Amino acid sequence: MLKRSKFETTQSQIMHRAEELISAASNRYRITVQVANRAKRRRYEDFENNEDAMMKPVLRAIIEMSDEMTQPEIIGEL
Repeated sequence: MLKRSKFETTQSQIMHRAEELISAASNRYRITVQVANRAKRRRYEDFENNEDAMMKPVLRAIIEMSDEMTQPEIIGEL
């Protein structure tokens, strides 16, 4: 039961972040392509590093991009 509620919370957070990304973008198609490209790049990076990702690349891309949008100072630290 606990895992299910944790997943629902995570799922709702991801949906909320995706909605924020789409609403902040001037072009829905363009932001969708950007998320897809980042997810594709992350997928190949994980494959090259032999990492077993617990989170799917698309979800990770949505989270990263929404964090960059809401917290621009994290980009400067990298």
